[in-house]
Amino acid sequence: MSSDDLRSITLTRHTKGTYEAENVRGGRLTFGDGGTSDFTPVELLLTAMAGCSAIDVDYLTSRLAEPTQFDVAAEAEKVRDEHGNHLGEVTITFTVRFPEGEEGETARVRLPDAVAKSRDRLCTVSRTVQLETPVSYVMT
Repeated sequence: MSSDDLRSITLTRHTKGTYEAENVRGGRLTFGDGGTSDFTPVELLLTAMAGCSAIDVDYLTSRLAEPTQFDVAAEAEKVRDEHGNHLGEVTITFTVRFPEGEEGETARVRLPDAVAKSRDRLCTVSRTVQLETPVSYVMT
């Protein structure tokens, strides 16, 4: 794996239930266990899935016409069963509107294909979940 392909973060505990992640570019994100308004890890996963697809769809459609509305929602039910805690089916909902006119119509026609391309090939985050990628835990 080349260093261009590696994605990584580091995580630091601030207090019980409050953590900060930092990426290699110096960006920081505080999150927690749900005891504050900070995002929880599950909410961050949903955000990552919706955000990844939003970027794909935005790049594929906004070059045709600037959207007048671009909202994406992600939701899933938390399940506790014989497989442990996990999410059920994740639903990502796009609400995207384009202006009237030829450019807007071209973008509207492209929208379903852009969403499908993101779902089926482009979005690294949701593709990783869909492909059931192995996760290793290591202690040092």
